[in-house]
Amino acid sequence: MNRNSGTTPLDRRAFVGASLAAGAALLGVPESASGSESPVRPLAASLSGGPAPQVDDLLEHSVAELGALMQRGALTSRELTQRFLTRIAQMDKTGVALNAVIELNPDALAIAEQRDAERKMGATPGPMHGIPVLIKDNIGTADKMRTTAGSLALAASTPARDAFIVERLRASGAVLLGKTNLSEWANFRSTHSSSGWSGRGGLTRNPYVLNRNTSGSSSGTAAAMAATFATVGIGSETDGSIISPSSICGLVGIKPTVGLWGRSGIIPISASQDTAGPMARSVADAATLLGVLTGVDPRDTATNASRGKSARSYAPFLDAAGLKGARIGAARHLAGFNDVVDARFDEAIAALRSAGATVIDPVKLATAGKFDDAEETVLDYEFKAGINAYLASLGADAPVKSLADLIAWNERERAREMPWFGQEIFVRAQKRGPLTDKKYLDARAKCIRLSRTEGVDAVMAKHKLDAIILPSNAPAWTTDFLNGDHFTGGNSSFAAVAGYPSITVPMGLVGELPVGLSFVARAWEEGKLIRLAYAFEQATKLRRGPKYLTTYP
Repeated sequence: MNRNSGTTPLDRRAFVGASLAAGAALLGVPESASGSESPVRPLAASLSGGPAPQVDDLLEHSVAELGALMQRGALTSRELTQRFLTRIAQMDKTGVALNAVIELNPDALAIAEQRDAERKMGATPGPMHGIPVLIKDNIGTADKMRTTAGSLALAASTPARDAFIVERLRASGAVLLGKTNLSEWANFRSTHSSSGWSGRGGLTRNPYVLNRNTSGSSSGTAAAMAATFATVGIGSETDGSIISPSSICGLVGIKPTVGLWGRSGIIPISASQDTAGPMARSVADAATLLGVLTGVDPRDTATNASRGKSARSYAPFLDAAGLKGARIGAARHLAGFNDVVDARFDEAIAALRSAGATVIDPVKLATAGKFDDAEETVLDYEFKAGINAYLASLGADAPVKSLADLIAWNERERAREMPWFGQEIFVRAQKRGPLTDKKYLDARAKCIRLSRTEGVDAVMAKHKLDAIILPSNAPAWTTDFLNGDHFTGGNSSFAAVAGYPSITVPMGLVGELPVGLSFVARAWEEGKLIRLAYAFEQATKLRRGPKYLTTYP
């Protein structure tokens, strides 16, 4: 989880996490499944393999392009999967040592071969058939991989069944390549956490500038997609964990309406805010994955509301002229992180107008910062209820069955599990009562009123808007384990707390560091956001690949 609204950057940084001073120890290769190895190793060891290799042009192809190549027999899924595995081997634990992948799927090549056989037998596959995908390690898979949220406490844990979106992913014919590292427990453990670090996985580094942070909590997916380790990836968000790392790593990230994608089998934080979502190098690829994984999840009642409001394909919304006639509001009061970010925001507004949009500049979300405390209360209560239910469902291979067990386990294993920061959020959440408490119900009502009714809904109705735009984030900060994150602002909270969709698209660079532009709309308006974001992307083409600089020039 990366919780931020851009209003009070330092006191709320606690939900983002990241850290490492230049020259301080880096966290390296993931430990063994038993967790017996120390997670700490020196920086010099992690950089021993030399510079990053050039990107194989084929790997940068879109989902549609790769599918067309496979359909006409010019490429096999096995060949594509092997090329990605080779690139990961060259760059993840050696070379520039991004440390983005926490575990590879030992069956990936076999799955790819099966997809090739299906094509030869005359199958008429969908768009994701044979396409390699990386997913975040809080998304359950009932296979040879673990599902751990980055915690050593779950290092031997395999759930009894796939998460709903993994079931859909397998049914689509995608190749599950592996799992990505994350901010441990989706960055809901400590108020002094370091984004991109987990006890099991170590530290994920930013491909653009290696001693800068990836943000989180979908840190590994962001770094992996930026470095072209797979065609598309999946992250998850409670507040900012897709939008922030996508922006900071030069990607497109979609945070769907809560309920568009099923959440069963995903290690939870918040029933009212959690959702998984696509992370990719283009709007088209993110939109393709978004449609394939929609649907009603029998184990997640929130998805019932998506009936008749979701799409199995968002391709019709990929319209390069989609900004013509659109009305967009610029929430300028939520900018101001950095003078250069503001300049990029001004340039984005000019581009939107040039492409035919009417931009009302400024519009004001007057409730910004007024529901932070209520959100914290809601998340504490919902995390306690959700994590207790999840842990209780695990088999005998999980040594913890409740939040209280987890807190005690972390204390016993402090040297391995908490070398840099503690578990203050866990302790705070454990003290909360049931979801019937008036304090929880009042806080949730306040969140809905201020984020939706008096927030996004009010501004969009007043100005007759199709979307609101905001700078997604300030540029990536230097990782610093001793002091924690130096997060200076971001804009994920309105969409996150409201449960509304948002999408971030590359807005340019600040020096060598990417920043993103966020589009926000009301529930179930993913298609509208994709149309606007795609048109902006096509008009500007601002994404630049990483250079793997050791430090900022």
